[in-house]
Formats: sequence, C-alpha cells, structure tokens
Amino acid sequence: MTKAHLPVLSPLLIEDQVRAALNEDLGRAGDITSQATIAPDLSATAELNARENGVIAGMALAAAAFRLMDPSISFEAFVSDGDHVAPDTVLARVGGPARAMLSAERVALNFLMHLSGVATYTATFANEIAHTPARVCCTRKTIPGLRALEKYAVRMGGGSSHRFGLDDAILIKDNHIAVSGGVTGAVSAARAFAGHLVKVEVEVATLEELEEALEAAPDVILLDNMGPELLRRAVEINRDCAGLSDEAYPADPRRVKLEASGNVNIKTIRAIAETGVDYISTSKITMAAPTLDIGLDIAVG
Repeated sequence: MTKAHLPVLSPLLIEDQVRAALNEDLGRAGDITSQATIAPDLSATAELNARENGVIAGMALAAAAFRLMDPSISFEAFVSDGDHVAPDTVLARVGGPARAMLSAERVALNFLMHLSGVATYTATFANEIAHTPARVCCTRKTIPGLRALEKYAVRMGGGSSHRFGLDDAILIKDNHIAVSGGVTGAVSAARAFAGHLVKVEVEVATLEELEEALEAAPDVILLDNMGPELLRRAVEINRDCAGLSDEAYPADPRRVKLEASGNVNIKTIRAIAETGVDYISTSKITMAAPTLDIGLDIAVG
C-alpha cells in the first residue's frame, strides 16, 4: 500500500477520543503535581523518542493531546504513521508551557505506544506471510471504545480489517446456524435480508459443512479451527467446485473467498497462509500486541 492509499482517521474521532482521555486523566482538579511543582510561566521543549524498532501509528492523537491541553504548544512531527523506525529515532519535537506539556504527556504516549504496538505486531504477522497472497485481518476483538483506532493501526502495520461491527457485514457463525437450522437456510435467509452491497460470510467447521456452504454461494466462507491439511483440502474443494485449474484459481472471481480462523499465532500463520486461503483472521494483533516503547525527554527553556 502506498502512502497515498493509507487510511486516515477522522479529525472529529481523534478529538473525541483524546478529549475523553484527557478528561479521564485530569479528573476534577487537574494535574495537581505539575501545579504544585512547576511555575505557570515556565516553558520547556521535549522530544518523543522511539526506544525500540517498530511501526508508528497514532501521531495525530499525540499531537491532539498537546494541542487540546494548550493550543500554544507546538508539535513538529518527523515521522508519519506507517513509518518503520529504529531505536533512538526522534518522532516529534514539542515546545511550550511546561505544565501543559507534562499534563498531556501520558495521554499522548498512551495512544502512541499502544497503537504503534498494534501496528508493529501486525507487521510481524504480515511479514511472516508476505510470500503468499494471503492477508492477515483483525477482528471485532478490540478494546471497547478503541476499535476504530486499533483497526487503523492494523492497517498501518500492513494488515487488513474484518468487519467493523455487527452492522456492516453479515457473518453467520456456528450459533446462528444452530438456531436457524442449518447452513443452507441461514445463508439463504441472509441473502434475502441483505442489501446488494452487504457481504455474506458463513462459518464452517468441517469439510461437509464447507460443501454445503459452497452450494449456498456466500461471498466468503470462514474455515474455523482447521489445521493446515484440512485447510489445503478446503482450498482444493473450493477450486473443484468452481471448475478451475490451479493456475486460474487464485484470481478467478467465480470462486468463493476463504478465510481461516482459530489457533492463529506468529508460529502458525505461515503454514496457514501456505495452504492457499485468502484471509487469516486473528485477535492476536489487537488483543495481544505489546506496546512500543516510546518516551518523552524534556528540557527546560
């Protein structure tokens, strides 16, 4: 993905998220430590520094934290979201009233460290399968309130997004199938309900369910907790059902897209991708991503 095609966060979303975080941190009395120890007219400069290798995400949120605390604070960014950085890289320089800078510091770093951690961990997964056409995708397993930000960070790390919520795509899972009475009926009902722009995906756990799902013709089939051998067989069944050769299969629009899910981690994703599936969804890249170590180093004057 080129820089021109990277996703962009809404300025309104950024302001809402950062304002809520600042309000949470400042509470009823504000930053009483800075008020008690720092003169109101004292200015400072500071640098945001990466302390380890990683992929950056969340620069706009860090900038907003300082701006909302005090509009006179300057924020000069030296990197952009999606950039790969090495230890000791200066990400940005901040200058202005010292009290306000220190009051905004933790919120700015919390967003930047968390989202850069998600982007970095996603990049690790994406690099493992870069030799295949498969894409690693995040899911709805995100920290409540941070879904849009975390999915943005996944994109910055080279991953893709699954549906954003319950309202933008139909995903028929095992419990839906159990209650509705079967794969065929569930897919047919979904097709009748959905608008022409709404995708329909159905989850299957066996090859028999896969064959039934292929007859129902959803847009995507989720292959749940299948090992590499079963996934490879599922790809073959999908190819044969569409009547395609090995050479024609990957790009042919007549076939159903296949997504693998379950038991996906950094040790298993390469073997899963090499089976020929199109997408690999995992909660690991959002729910298990470590933060990226970023610090703010300040100087008076």
